[in-house]
Amino acid sequence: MSRNAKIAAGGVAVGLILLIWLPWWASLLIVLGVPAAAYLALDPSQRRRLRRASRKEIGR
Repeated sequence: MSRNAKIAAGGVAVGLILLIWLPWWASLLIVLGVPAAAYLALDPSQRRRLRRASRKEIGR
């Protein structure tokens, strides 16, 4: 299993646990808020590099 697949599987597991313990809107806030906060914490140069790498991976 690749590293990204492990991360995705862990995210799904955490999401399911959060849905059981918290209301659905709180789970949604956490699932969407954590990656958004991590992206906003990057420097502008790191954001550019991340966007450039993402475009290369999808073949643009």
